[in-house]
Amino acid sequence: MPHPCGQPPHPPPGTWQHGGVTAATHSTLFPQVPDTPDAVLDGLDPEQREVALALHGPVCVLAGAGTGKTRAITHRIAYGVRAGILQPATVLAVTFTNRAAGEMRGRLRQLGATGVQARTFHSAALRQLQYFWPKAVGGELPRLLERKVQLVSEAAARCQIRLDRTELRDATSEIEWAKVTQTVPADYAAAVVKAQRDAPRDAAELAQIYSTYEQLKRDRSVIDFEDVLLLMVGILQDRTDIAEHVRGQYQHFVVDEYQDVSPLQQRLLDLWVGDRDDLCVVGDASQTIYSFTGATPDHLLNFRTRHPGATVVKLVRDYRSTPQVVHLANGLLSQAHGKAADHRLELVSQRGKGPEPVYTEYGDEPTEAESTARRIRDLIAAGVPAGEIAVLYRVNSQSEVYEQALADAGVPYQLRGAERFFERAEVREAGTALRGAARAGGNDSLLDGADDLASQVRAVLSTKGWTTRPPAGSGAVRDRWESLAALVRLAEDFEAARPGATLTDLVRELDERAAAQHAPTVQGVTLASLHAAKGLEWDAVFLVGLTEGMMPIAYAKTDEQVEEERRLLYVGITRARVHLSLSWALSRSPGGRASRRATRFLNGLRPGSGTVGARGGAGGGGGIDRGTARAAANRAPVVERKPRSPVRCRVCGRTLTDAGEMKLMRCEDCPSDMDEGLYERLHDWRAAQAALLGQPDFCVFTEKTLMAIAEAVPSTEGELVVIAGVGNRKLSRFGTDVLAICAGEAVGDEAAQDTDET
Repeated sequence: MPHPCGQPPHPPPGTWQHGGVTAATHSTLFPQVPDTPDAVLDGLDPEQREVALALHGPVCVLAGAGTGKTRAITHRIAYGVRAGILQPATVLAVTFTNRAAGEMRGRLRQLGATGVQARTFHSAALRQLQYFWPKAVGGELPRLLERKVQLVSEAAARCQIRLDRTELRDATSEIEWAKVTQTVPADYAAAVVKAQRDAPRDAAELAQIYSTYEQLKRDRSVIDFEDVLLLMVGILQDRTDIAEHVRGQYQHFVVDEYQDVSPLQQRLLDLWVGDRDDLCVVGDASQTIYSFTGATPDHLLNFRTRHPGATVVKLVRDYRSTPQVVHLANGLLSQAHGKAADHRLELVSQRGKGPEPVYTEYGDEPTEAESTARRIRDLIAAGVPAGEIAVLYRVNSQSEVYEQALADAGVPYQLRGAERFFERAEVREAGTALRGAARAGGNDSLLDGADDLASQVRAVLSTKGWTTRPPAGSGAVRDRWESLAALVRLAEDFEAARPGATLTDLVRELDERAAAQHAPTVQGVTLASLHAAKGLEWDAVFLVGLTEGMMPIAYAKTDEQVEEERRLLYVGITRARVHLSLSWALSRSPGGRASRRATRFLNGLRPGSGTVGARGGAGGGGGIDRGTARAAANRAPVVERKPRSPVRCRVCGRTLTDAGEMKLMRCEDCPSDMDEGLYERLHDWRAAQAALLGQPDFCVFTEKTLMAIAEAVPSTEGELVVIAGVGNRKLSRFGTDVLAICAGEAVGDEAAQDTDET
């Protein structure tokens, strides 16, 4: 029987069900380009292969988390190009982030399918707008407004409405939502009511700001990113000649993450496609988490209605997560309600058995963070790379306590949300230096004695701040070092994959990766919000702060808003490959009232939480560690602690909640009585200890902890151990030295020198 795409069917390889399928998300860093079109299909499972072979007609791929959707669609495009069925220049693949588009371009390059356009909606539309503007409108395209916040602020001022920084950001988001839902200022207030949207302030005021903002743009001949889509839609609607030109150029469309498309993006897509049906969409309604930006899964869920003859393929084989993680994810969705829940996919793990998810309840947030940091340190010691571990939370403001806890535990980390790797200043500078060294070749004295590629790269980057040891502390200096260290690791991997490769070869690879935004991984535990984690994955994931009011978030009022919060937790769970930890704290600060409770979404899934009505009967497994006297005897020591008393400022007596103030045991603005001489001696001792251990200084004690010691001047172990940042572990390692220094005694080299002089 011929295949629907008109090509002869390819029998699946006989070994796919015995492990012949390459995991959806693990690939060789520098794979060989398949030598034939059929070789592009090697390693795909039957459903992925069905996607790859469905090259004509409307195609809808319903792809669950970890099922290899990007793999399926990139192999589909590559097979079509390599087999001569698709012309590369006629294919437009669109997605929603530069990172995802870069990954798609990188995979297509590795499969030998060059020349295919893989872009975000905005990037593709901007390119077309720049090209057609002189013909459609005349003159130069108005300047693109990179950031609209400043203009929104001016618009509010003209309306005599004062906005603080947070309100300004919210107003800007509201304007963006209105534009992607094609709502004009006059209709904004009514649209908010219809959408049951919780506007951040009076809708009439926001409509006034929105209207003034649009007028300011017109007065100054500037456009914003939403205008790029709106203007291109207008041109394609009004100019049939331009619409036909675009449709003649692009004849095959692929849309990734289709559940996130907005009404405006769908309108643009309809105009691109016209009356043809060469459209392939990929998505998962259960991962719709951006409705606040105007995204809706309706276009995905109604695709079969709009295209009755569509081929629909479901990908449910989960190559990412263990059965234990998948079981919990399925159980979470089994309790969901609404249209998206009616179309949920039941995932089937393809991995071997792993550890059960761990549930832990803590007395307060600092204890939750400290325990999480210790468990992460233990995972790293057991062989899990720091870059394969993530701490995920609901809102960004939750990160601070985890940054501090990880720093105290000596664990490197990175905050998700910085600029793209190859756009970082230090990476651009490093690229320039490497290109210069490659051009100079043997005439560059910097490379004297550097015989292999990796050594040459280390030598060049050493002039830009890279050292074999990371700098102490966190912040911009550490971020810069991590970027350069990622380039060093990339060079080492490149040389291992391509023996004999030269510096020129590496520079060419970096340039190609920069063009595709295919960045190497910066090593360090990732701290990220659940929204920022979408599309990513790690070996170990810690989902923290899972309390009512945070998950679901307090402002989720309607049933649909609550269901989106459930989907957000689902996204978090499905980021984990092997290790999954879910935790919550009963109070914010030590000694606070234990008024919080775990998220309702875990009811009936975590042992001991009771049962709830489930759709489909899925349930969650795993042990629970509640941090009470009834818990197992082998639990982590942190959950055995008695509730802490409130930490009070030792100067004014105020109860402290800020992590930094709690370390100092005083308010930041209360006068310090620190012994400067003692602080300097402790500082020198810490540097010597760090060098001896081969670790950054903060792994011994952070600056705040040193200051607290120098202010308290403890004379006994009991006085030292209660200082935040010390604890029993550091007391046993460093307590004798610290107490001796506080007593004015010499330790280490000083003590040895005194003995020699005697």
